[in-house]
Amino acid sequence: MNLAGILNQNNLNRQQRESVLGWALILPAVLIILSLILYPIIYNIYLSFFDVNLEGGNTYIGLDNYSNVVFDSVFWNSVYTTILYVLFTTIGTTLLGLIVALAMNKEFPLRGLVRSLILLPYVAPVISVVFAWKFIFDPVNGIFMDITYEKLGMFSERFNMIGTPEYAVWVAILFSIWKGFPFAYLMILSRLQAIDATLYEAAEIDGANRWEKFKSITFPEVYFVVGAIVLLRIIWNFNKFEDIYLLTRNVKVLAVYTYFKAFTGYMEMGQGASLAVIQFLLLIGFILFYVKRVLKW
Repeated sequence: MNLAGILNQNNLNRQQRESVLGWALILPAVLIILSLILYPIIYNIYLSFFDVNLEGGNTYIGLDNYSNVVFDSVFWNSVYTTILYVLFTTIGTTLLGLIVALAMNKEFPLRGLVRSLILLPYVAPVISVVFAWKFIFDPVNGIFMDITYEKLGMFSERFNMIGTPEYAVWVAILFSIWKGFPFAYLMILSRLQAIDATLYEAAEIDGANRWEKFKSITFPEVYFVVGAIVLLRIIWNFNKFEDIYLLTRNVKVLAVYTYFKAFTGYMEMGQGASLAVIQFLLLIGFILFYVKRVLKW
Protein backbone atom coordinates (compact mmCIF):
# COMPACT_ATOMS: atom_id res chain seq x y z
CA MET A 1 0.00 0.00 0.00
CA ASN A 2 1.36 3.40 -0.95
CA LEU A 3 1.66 6.41 1.36
CA ALA A 4 -1.59 8.00 0.17
CA GLY A 5 -3.52 4.80 0.91
CA ILE A 6 -2.06 4.57 4.40
CA LEU A 7 -3.01 8.22 5.14
CA ASN A 8 -6.56 7.67 3.86
CA GLN A 9 -6.89 4.55 6.00
CA ASN A 10 -5.67 6.47 9.07
CA ASN A 11 -8.11 9.31 8.40
CA LEU A 12 -10.95 6.79 8.03
CA ASN A 13 -10.04 5.09 11.30
CA ARG A 14 -9.86 8.46 13.08
CA GLN A 15 -13.28 9.47 11.77
CA GLN A 16 -14.75 6.19 12.93
CA ARG A 17 -13.25 6.62 16.40
CA GLU A 18 -14.57 10.19 16.60
CA SER A 19 -18.01 8.99 15.53
CA VAL A 20 -18.04 6.27 18.19
CA LEU A 21 -16.83 8.77 20.80
CA GLY A 22 -19.55 11.23 19.81
CA TRP A 23 -22.29 8.62 20.18
CA ALA A 24 -20.82 7.51 23.50
CA LEU A 25 -20.89 11.09 24.81
CA ILE A 26 -24.49 11.79 23.82
CA LEU A 27 -25.82 8.37 24.86
CA PRO A 28 -26.43 9.33 28.54
CA ALA A 29 -28.41 12.40 27.45
CA VAL A 30 -30.43 10.32 24.98
CA LEU A 31 -31.24 7.75 27.68
CA ILE A 32 -32.30 10.49 30.11
CA ILE A 33 -34.55 12.09 27.48
CA LEU A 34 -36.12 8.75 26.60
CA SER A 35 -36.68 7.72 30.22
CA LEU A 36 -37.73 11.05 31.76
CA ILE A 37 -39.48 12.83 28.87
CA LEU A 38 -40.47 10.57 25.99
CA TYR A 39 -41.70 7.61 28.06
CA PRO A 40 -44.02 9.72 30.30
CA ILE A 41 -45.49 11.38 27.19
CA ILE A 42 -46.21 8.04 25.53
CA TYR A 43 -47.59 6.54 28.75
CA ASN A 44 -49.79 9.59 29.31
CA ILE A 45 -51.24 9.24 25.81
CA TYR A 46 -51.85 5.56 26.55
CA LEU A 47 -53.69 6.37 29.81
CA SER A 48 -55.92 8.91 28.06
CA PHE A 49 -57.78 6.03 26.36
CA PHE A 50 -58.55 4.20 29.62
CA ASP A 51 -60.73 4.53 32.66
CA VAL A 52 -57.90 4.34 35.17
CA ASN A 53 -58.38 2.30 38.31
CA LEU A 54 -55.73 3.02 40.93
CA GLU A 55 -56.14 -0.50 42.30
CA GLY A 56 -55.41 -2.01 38.88
CA GLY A 57 -57.45 -3.26 35.97
CA ASN A 58 -57.76 -0.22 33.69
CA THR A 59 -60.72 -0.30 31.30
CA TYR A 60 -60.33 0.73 27.67
CA ILE A 61 -62.95 3.36 26.78
CA GLY A 62 -61.56 4.81 23.54
CA LEU A 63 -62.19 8.53 23.07
CA ASP A 64 -64.69 8.85 25.93
CA ASN A 65 -62.21 10.74 28.10
CA TYR A 66 -61.67 13.30 25.34
CA SER A 67 -65.40 13.73 24.69
CA ASN A 68 -66.10 14.13 28.42
CA VAL A 69 -63.42 16.79 28.66
CA VAL A 70 -64.44 18.70 25.52
CA PHE A 71 -68.12 18.83 26.53
CA ASP A 72 -67.29 19.99 30.06
CA SER A 73 -67.95 23.72 30.57
CA VAL A 74 -65.18 23.89 33.19
CA PHE A 75 -62.69 22.85 30.50
CA TRP A 76 -63.64 25.79 28.26
CA ASN A 77 -63.48 28.15 31.23
CA SER A 78 -59.96 26.83 31.84
CA VAL A 79 -59.04 27.38 28.19
CA TYR A 80 -60.31 30.97 28.38
CA THR A 81 -58.44 31.58 31.65
CA THR A 82 -55.27 30.07 30.20
CA ILE A 83 -55.42 32.24 27.07
CA LEU A 84 -56.04 35.33 29.20
CA TYR A 85 -53.19 34.45 31.54
CA VAL A 86 -50.70 33.59 28.78
CA LEU A 87 -51.57 36.63 26.67
CA PHE A 88 -51.25 39.28 29.38
CA THR A 89 -48.31 37.72 31.21
CA THR A 90 -46.32 37.33 27.99
CA ILE A 91 -47.03 40.86 26.78
CA GLY A 92 -46.48 42.38 30.21
CA THR A 93 -43.27 40.47 30.90
CA THR A 94 -41.77 41.33 27.51
CA LEU A 95 -42.74 45.01 27.52
CA LEU A 96 -41.60 45.58 31.10
CA GLY A 97 -38.34 43.75 30.39
CA LEU A 98 -37.76 45.90 27.30
CA ILE A 99 -38.48 49.16 29.14
CA VAL A 100 -36.23 48.25 32.07
CA ALA A 101 -33.46 47.07 29.71
CA LEU A 102 -33.56 50.38 27.81
CA ALA A 103 -33.32 52.25 31.12
CA MET A 104 -30.49 50.07 32.46
CA ASN A 105 -28.52 50.52 29.23
CA LYS A 106 -27.94 54.17 30.18
CA GLU A 107 -25.09 55.37 32.38
CA PHE A 108 -26.04 56.44 35.94
CA PRO A 109 -24.55 56.10 39.46
CA LEU A 110 -24.75 52.65 41.09
CA ARG A 111 -25.96 51.11 37.85
CA GLY A 112 -24.32 47.75 38.64
CA LEU A 113 -26.11 47.52 42.00
CA VAL A 114 -29.49 48.39 40.48
CA ARG A 115 -28.98 45.84 37.71
CA SER A 116 -28.35 43.16 40.31
CA LEU A 117 -31.36 44.10 42.44
CA ILE A 118 -33.66 43.86 39.41
CA LEU A 119 -32.88 40.13 39.20
CA LEU A 120 -34.13 39.42 42.73
CA PRO A 121 -37.76 38.59 41.77
CA TYR A 122 -36.54 36.01 39.27
CA VAL A 123 -34.08 34.25 41.61
CA ALA A 124 -36.10 34.52 44.83
CA PRO A 125 -37.73 31.26 46.07
CA VAL A 126 -41.29 30.99 44.80
CA ILE A 127 -42.75 29.97 48.15
CA SER A 128 -41.35 33.02 49.96
CA VAL A 129 -42.53 35.62 47.43
CA VAL A 130 -45.95 33.93 47.16
CA PHE A 131 -46.51 34.37 50.89
CA ALA A 132 -45.37 38.00 50.61
CA TRP A 133 -47.92 38.62 47.88
CA LYS A 134 -50.64 36.88 49.89
CA PHE A 135 -49.90 39.25 52.76
CA ILE A 136 -50.04 42.27 50.43
CA PHE A 137 -53.54 41.30 49.23
CA ASP A 138 -54.81 40.16 52.63
CA PRO A 139 -58.30 41.67 53.07
CA VAL A 140 -57.70 42.66 56.71
CA ASN A 141 -54.01 43.50 57.11
CA GLY A 142 -52.83 43.81 53.51
CA ILE A 143 -51.39 47.05 52.21
CA PHE A 144 -53.40 46.81 48.97
CA MET A 145 -56.75 47.11 50.71
CA ASP A 146 -55.40 49.81 53.02
CA ILE A 147 -54.55 51.94 49.98
CA THR A 148 -57.45 51.15 47.64
CA TYR A 149 -60.24 50.93 50.24
CA GLU A 150 -59.17 53.12 53.16
CA LYS A 151 -57.31 55.91 51.34
CA LEU A 152 -58.63 55.95 47.77
CA GLY A 153 -62.13 54.60 48.35
CA MET A 154 -62.02 52.44 45.20
CA PHE A 155 -64.11 49.67 46.79
CA SER A 156 -67.23 49.78 48.94
CA GLU A 157 -65.88 47.17 51.36
CA ARG A 158 -62.88 45.03 52.08
CA PHE A 159 -62.74 41.72 50.24
CA ASN A 160 -60.26 38.96 49.43
CA MET A 161 -58.97 39.59 45.90
CA ILE A 162 -57.04 36.33 45.78
CA GLY A 163 -60.12 34.46 46.97
CA THR A 164 -62.38 35.96 44.28
CA PRO A 165 -61.95 34.20 40.88
CA GLU A 166 -62.61 37.25 38.68
CA TYR A 167 -59.94 39.25 40.54
CA ALA A 168 -57.59 36.39 41.41
CA VAL A 169 -56.59 35.85 37.77
CA TRP A 170 -55.35 39.44 37.54
CA VAL A 171 -53.37 39.05 40.74
CA ALA A 172 -51.79 35.91 39.25
CA ILE A 173 -51.01 37.83 36.04
CA LEU A 174 -49.36 40.68 37.95
CA PHE A 175 -47.37 38.19 40.02
CA SER A 176 -46.13 36.40 36.89
CA ILE A 177 -45.13 39.68 35.21
CA TRP A 178 -43.27 40.84 38.32
CA LYS A 179 -41.47 37.52 38.76
CA GLY A 180 -40.68 36.87 35.10
CA PHE A 181 -39.68 40.23 33.64
CA PRO A 182 -36.02 40.07 34.86
CA PHE A 183 -35.39 37.22 32.40
CA ALA A 184 -36.63 39.32 29.48
CA TYR A 185 -34.70 42.31 30.80
CA LEU A 186 -31.45 40.36 31.02
CA MET A 187 -31.73 38.90 27.50
CA ILE A 188 -32.66 42.21 25.89
CA LEU A 189 -29.99 44.13 27.80
CA SER A 190 -27.28 41.73 26.60
CA ARG A 191 -28.36 42.39 23.00
CA LEU A 192 -28.56 46.16 23.52
CA GLN A 193 -24.98 46.24 24.74
CA ALA A 194 -23.84 44.53 21.53
CA ILE A 195 -25.31 47.23 19.25
CA ASP A 196 -22.63 49.33 17.54
CA ALA A 197 -22.69 52.82 19.08
CA THR A 198 -21.67 54.38 15.75
CA LEU A 199 -25.17 53.59 14.43
CA TYR A 200 -26.68 55.95 16.98
CA GLU A 201 -24.01 58.57 16.31
CA ALA A 202 -24.78 58.49 12.60
CA ALA A 203 -28.51 58.77 13.34
CA GLU A 204 -27.91 61.81 15.57
CA ILE A 205 -25.94 63.47 12.78
CA ASP A 206 -28.92 62.89 10.48
CA GLY A 207 -31.18 64.57 13.06
CA ALA A 208 -33.07 61.49 14.24
CA ASN A 209 -34.97 61.80 17.52
CA ARG A 210 -35.23 59.09 20.22
CA TRP A 211 -38.27 57.41 18.72
CA GLU A 212 -36.72 57.31 15.24
CA LYS A 213 -33.52 55.79 16.64
CA PHE A 214 -35.53 53.18 18.53
CA LYS A 215 -37.67 52.33 15.49
CA SER A 216 -34.82 52.22 12.97
CA ILE A 217 -31.93 50.86 15.05
CA THR A 218 -32.85 49.47 18.46
CA PHE A 219 -35.99 47.50 17.61
CA PRO A 220 -34.58 45.76 14.49
CA GLU A 221 -31.52 44.76 16.52
CA VAL A 222 -33.53 43.25 19.38
CA TYR A 223 -36.41 41.90 17.25
CA PHE A 224 -35.31 38.26 17.20
CA VAL A 225 -34.33 38.32 20.87
CA VAL A 226 -37.78 39.66 21.75
CA GLY A 227 -39.37 37.06 19.45
CA ALA A 228 -37.49 34.26 21.18
CA ILE A 229 -38.44 35.64 24.62
CA VAL A 230 -42.11 35.75 23.63
CA LEU A 231 -41.93 32.15 22.44
CA LEU A 232 -40.27 30.96 25.65
CA ARG A 233 -42.68 32.90 27.85
CA ILE A 234 -45.67 31.44 26.01
CA ILE A 235 -44.35 27.91 26.57
CA TRP A 236 -43.54 28.53 30.24
CA ASN A 237 -46.74 30.43 31.02
CA PHE A 238 -48.92 27.91 29.19
CA ASN A 239 -47.52 25.16 31.44
CA LYS A 240 -47.35 27.30 34.57
CA PHE A 241 -48.55 25.48 37.67
CA GLU A 242 -46.60 26.06 40.86
CA ASP A 243 -46.85 29.88 40.96
CA ILE A 244 -50.59 29.90 40.39
CA TYR A 245 -51.35 26.92 42.63
CA LEU A 246 -49.37 28.35 45.55
CA LEU A 247 -50.83 31.83 45.13
CA THR A 248 -54.49 30.89 44.77
CA ARG A 249 -56.75 27.90 44.12
CA ASN A 250 -59.25 30.11 42.28
CA VAL A 251 -57.38 30.45 38.98
CA LYS A 252 -57.93 27.22 37.07
CA VAL A 253 -55.65 27.43 34.07
CA LEU A 254 -55.29 24.17 32.16
CA ALA A 255 -52.30 22.97 34.18
CA VAL A 256 -54.06 23.57 37.51
CA TYR A 257 -57.34 22.12 36.24
CA THR A 258 -55.50 18.99 35.04
CA TYR A 259 -53.99 18.56 38.49
CA PHE A 260 -57.37 18.93 40.22
CA LYS A 261 -58.97 16.54 37.72
CA ALA A 262 -56.37 13.82 38.12
CA PHE A 263 -55.12 14.01 41.70
CA THR A 264 -57.70 15.64 43.99
CA GLY A 265 -61.42 15.03 44.61
CA TYR A 266 -62.14 14.02 41.01
CA MET A 267 -59.41 11.33 40.86
CA GLU A 268 -60.19 10.87 37.15
CA MET A 269 -56.68 10.15 35.93
CA GLY A 270 -57.84 9.12 32.47
CA GLN A 271 -59.49 12.49 31.91
CA GLY A 272 -56.47 14.19 33.46
CA ALA A 273 -54.25 12.40 30.95
CA SER A 274 -56.52 13.45 28.08
CA LEU A 275 -56.39 17.05 29.34
CA ALA A 276 -52.61 16.90 29.30
CA VAL A 277 -52.64 15.59 25.72
CA ILE A 278 -55.02 18.34 24.59
CA GLN A 279 -52.86 20.94 26.31
CA PHE A 280 -49.75 19.52 24.61
CA LEU A 281 -51.39 19.60 21.17
CA LEU A 282 -52.64 23.16 21.64
CA LEU A 283 -49.18 24.31 22.64
CA ILE A 284 -47.44 22.53 19.75
CA GLY A 285 -49.94 24.00 17.26
CA PHE A 286 -49.43 27.52 18.54
CA ILE A 287 -45.64 27.15 18.54
CA LEU A 288 -45.64 26.01 14.91
CA PHE A 289 -47.89 28.92 13.92
CA TYR A 290 -45.78 31.45 15.83
CA VAL A 291 -42.47 30.19 14.48
CA LYS A 292 -43.59 30.10 10.85
CA ARG A 293 -45.86 33.16 10.65
CA VAL A 294 -44.37 35.55 13.22
CA LEU A 295 -40.69 34.70 13.53
CA LYS A 296 -40.60 33.37 9.93
CA TRP A 297 -37.95 30.77 10.82
